[in-house]
Amino acid sequence: MFVLKIKESFHTYAIITIIFWSLAFVFTRLSLAYFTAFSLGFLRYVFASCALIIMALFTKMKVPKKSDLKWFALSGAIGFFLYMITFNKGCETVSSATGSVVLAIVPVITALLARFIYKEKLTAVKWVAIAIEFSGVVMLTLMHGTFSVNHGLIWLFAAVLLLSAYNLLQRQLTKTYSGLQASAFSIFFGTLMLAVFLPTTVKEVPSAPPIAFVYVGILGVFSSAVAYAAWAQAFKKAKNASSVSNYMFITPFLASLTGFIFNNEMPDSSTLLGGGIILFGVFIFNFGAKLFIKKNKETAGQ
Repeated sequence: MFVLKIKESFHTYAIITIIFWSLAFVFTRLSLAYFTAFSLGFLRYVFASCALIIMALFTKMKVPKKSDLKWFALSGAIGFFLYMITFNKGCETVSSATGSVVLAIVPVITALLARFIYKEKLTAVKWVAIAIEFSGVVMLTLMHGTFSVNHGLIWLFAAVLLLSAYNLLQRQLTKTYSGLQASAFSIFFGTLMLAVFLPTTVKEVPSAPPIAFVYVGILGVFSSAVAYAAWAQAFKKAKNASSVSNYMFITPFLASLTGFIFNNEMPDSSTLLGGGIILFGVFIFNFGAKLFIKKNKETAGQ
């Protein structure tokens, strides 16, 4: 019963996604030492598409309706073709810490767009939680003294808008399709569009060492195929888009921890303090309203 409850919860899928997305900052910067932003985007989603084709065959996944293909194409263009270009271009000149702070705006933008497009409402408690979470992200980064300001920020702000729009599209697609279908066919379309960078990629591949393809493989299989499939499934399970996108606030904290795991960077006081604030905000977002109601009932009963 407990295992079934975990499987059916959107929290489980969202957590799987942010764990793998936290790896993207580290491995993207490592991969950019061998490939340009455009080639990396194409290679990453070639790996992702190969993994998803295997998953599609294994699960006997059905092809979407012809009338819905335009939405999958739009999702692929926004979430993978354009987003991957803007994200990778931003990572060329912006530190991982700065990039994680900018992308932490995505839950706020997603919540605002969902409010106007889908009429989803957030309680005052959840808005307070979002403010707490964002302050934790800023504290984690500014206390590191690693926030960099350059033209890469423009690319990352564009990525924020694109990812927010992608979140809403996935929310819509998962009303009809499974999370795996919604993400897989979006990625297939995105990969086809990224194929415009095939000529450049062919020139760069021969000079890249084997470790470069390990980095890209991790980005493609785990940070893309598995992560986006889980993300889409989280949208399918959740009552509103904001509940899922809110988990993105944890990504900067996890990105700091992956720096410790892969680069032996010891977490300092700012990482622990900022991470603690973020996790506190996530707790308030998910359980604050329930605790507030429970407290009021107990007070009324006295």
